[in-house]
Amino acid sequence: MARVSKAERLATIHAEALSEFNRAQAALQDERKQCITDRRFASIPGAMWEGQYEDAFANRPRMEINKIAMALNRVVGEYRNNRVMVDFVPKDGAAADETADTCDGLFRADYADSNGDEACDNAFEEAASGGFGAFRLRTQYEDEYDDENENQRIRFEMIADADTSVYFDLDAKRMDKSDATQCWVLYSVTRNGYMAKWGDDPASWPKNNDTIEFDWATPDVVYVAEYYRVEDERTPMMRYEMPDGKTMDFEAEDVAEAEDGEEGREYDEIRMAQLLGGNVIKEWTKRSRKVRKYIMSGGRVLEDAGYIAGKHIPVVPVYGKRWFIDNVERCMGVVRLAKDPQRLKNMQISRLAETAALSAVQKPILLPEQVAGHQLMWAEDNVKNYPYLLVNPITDANGQVQPAGPLAYTQPPAVPPAMAALLQLTEQDMAEVLGFNPAQDKMVSNISGKAVEMIQNRIDQSAFIYLSNFAKAMRRAGEIWLAMAQDIYVDDDRAMKSLNEDGSVGQVKLMQPIIDENTGEQRFRNDLSRAKLDVAVDVGPAFTSRRDATVRAITGLLQMAADPQDQKVLLATAMMNMDGEGLGDLRQFYRRQLVGMGAVEPNDEERAQMEAAAAEQGQQQDPNAVLANAMAMEAQAKAQKAVADTALAEANTEKTRAQTIETLATVEGKQLDTAVKAAQAIGGALAAGGPPQGL
Repeated sequence: MARVSKAERLATIHAEALSEFNRAQAALQDERKQCITDRRFASIPGAMWEGQYEDAFANRPRMEINKIAMALNRVVGEYRNNRVMVDFVPKDGAAADETADTCDGLFRADYADSNGDEACDNAFEEAASGGFGAFRLRTQYEDEYDDENENQRIRFEMIADADTSVYFDLDAKRMDKSDATQCWVLYSVTRNGYMAKWGDDPASWPKNNDTIEFDWATPDVVYVAEYYRVEDERTPMMRYEMPDGKTMDFEAEDVAEAEDGEEGREYDEIRMAQLLGGNVIKEWTKRSRKVRKYIMSGGRVLEDAGYIAGKHIPVVPVYGKRWFIDNVERCMGVVRLAKDPQRLKNMQISRLAETAALSAVQKPILLPEQVAGHQLMWAEDNVKNYPYLLVNPITDANGQVQPAGPLAYTQPPAVPPAMAALLQLTEQDMAEVLGFNPAQDKMVSNISGKAVEMIQNRIDQSAFIYLSNFAKAMRRAGEIWLAMAQDIYVDDDRAMKSLNEDGSVGQVKLMQPIIDENTGEQRFRNDLSRAKLDVAVDVGPAFTSRRDATVRAITGLLQMAADPQDQKVLLATAMMNMDGEGLGDLRQFYRRQLVGMGAVEPNDEERAQMEAAAAEQGQQQDPNAVLANAMAMEAQAKAQKAVADTALAEANTEKTRAQTIETLATVEGKQLDTAVKAAQAIGGALAAGGPPQGL
C-alpha cells in the first residue's frame, strides 16, 4: 500500500472537518440565531425593534423600557454572589488526601492568575441571556521569552459570541460535551493579519452571517476555525522479561521496525533487550485517548498544532436551560419568553408618548386669508405666548366686512380606555414570565427572620437552574484541568504558586521523593501524574460572605457559652474570620492560639515549627506538668531501687546458701578422711597381733 503524504492526510482531515461542521451548523442554525437575537434584545439599545417591528414603527417614536435587563441582572448577581468552585476529592473516598489539597490550591492559582472570573462571567452571562456560552482552558509557557524555562501553566480563556462560534459534533448528547469527539471554535482576524501570518489569499471558514440586521459581519474580517479532534488509539504492545526479572514494554510496531533495521534510540533499546536474552511474556492492546488540534481556513489546514495536554477537548460549554426536542439541541435564557411582553409594553409606551407629544390645546381652524401676513405670529405663539393674535377680516362679494371667527377647533387625541388596563396586564405578564415581583424586595417590619429567609429563598429559585447548570460546566472544567495538570505538572521538585481558599498565597513542590512509612519504599509527594481524584463542585456564597456569616453566628454563640475555654476558642475563631485593614497579623496570632489549644489542626509549616521549638527548648511544659512528671520519675526510681534491693538480697541469700553447702561438704570430706585413716590403723594393728596404738 502506498504511503499517504502529509499534505494528502491534512487535505482529508480538512474535508472531513468542513463536512461535519456544515452538518452541525445547519442543524443548530435556527437555535443559535435565536440565542444571539436574545442577547442583542436585552443589551443593545434599539435591538428590541429589530426585524418586522422596525418597519411597522418607521417614523414614529420607538421607546424602550427595558424590564428584562433588571431580571437578567438579578440572575447574574445571584451567580456572582454564589461563586462555583472546584473541589478535588479522592476516588476511594478517603477523608483527607494531600494530593487533592495540592490540586485545589493549584487550580485556584491558575484560575486567579489567568482571570478565570472574566472567562466564567462572560460564559454565564451569555448563557443566562441567550442560552449558550463557553470558555476554554489552554496551556501556556510561564515565560515565553525565556528559552531555558520550559515550565507551563494552565490558563482560562474567554470565548466571545459562543452561540455563533462554538460547535460540537451532533453525536454529543451530554450537557458538558464530555462525549464529544469533535469541536470547532471560530474566531475572526483581519485580512491583513491573516496574510501576514499565513501568507496565502484568505479563504474564510463558512460562518453563517445571513442575518442582515446584525452588525457583526464586515468585509475585512476572515473567520478561522480551531478544530479539536479526539483520537482513541489502540496500540498493540509487547512485554519483554529480562534475565534479571525486570520487564520492558514496547510497541509491537516499533519491534517490527527494529527487526527491519530502523535507526533510532527506541529501536536500539529493543535490539539490546533481545540481545540480552529478553523473552516476550505478554502481548496486549493498550488504549489511549488523545486530542489533536488543527487551525483551518475555508481552503486548507493552516497549522497542525499536534496533540494538546490532557485527554479532553478543552472547551467547556455553559447552558442556561437546555432540551433535546426532535433530536435537536435547544436552549434558551431569561430573555426568550419575555420578548413578546416586552415588545408589547414598548409599543404601548411609544403610543402614549406619541399621544402626549401632540398638543393638548384646541387649535383654531381659519381661512387662508384670515392669517395672511400673520403666519409668523401664529407660529411663534407657543414660544412667545403673545397676549393676543391677529387675523384679517373677511369681505363678501360686495366688499363688505363680515364678522367671522375660526371655522372650527381641532380636538386633542384621546387615550383609548382599554390602553390603561392593557398596560397593567402587560406589566403583570412580564413579572410572571421573568419571575420577578418588585414587592418581594420590600422589607416589611415586624416579620420574623424565618419569614425573611423563606422570601429570599423564593426569590433565589428563579436563578437556581442557571447556577446548577453552571456547576456542571465547572465540574467539567475541573476534569479538563486535572488531565492537563497530569501531563505538564510532573517536573521533579518544581516549586509552584498555590492559592488557599481565603486568598492567601502559598507554595507547593511537586515530585518530592519520600519514604513510605507503611511499605518502606520510595515514592513521590505531590505526584499529580498518579492522582486518582474525582471532581466535585461547591455552590455557595463567596468566601468573604461565608466568613461574615460565621462571625455573626459565633457572636451569638459567645452569649450562650459559659466555659471560659469555649469563650476563648469562639473569640479566636471570630477574629480569624474578620475582614479589615491591618488584621493580618492579628489573625495569625489567634491562629497560633487555636493551634496551641488543639482547636485547629496545624499545617505542615506550623507542625515543623512546633517540632523545632520543642527540640530547641527541651519540650518546655507547664510547671504543674513538670512537677507531676518529676514526681512520677521519682516514684519510678524508688520502685526500680526496691526491685534492685530485692534482687541483691536474693543474690546474697543464694551466696550464703552456696557457702553453707560448700562448708558442709568440706566438713563431711574431712570426717570421711579421718574415718578412713582410723580404719586403716586398726586393720594394720590386728594384722601385727596387737591392738592399734592410741586406742
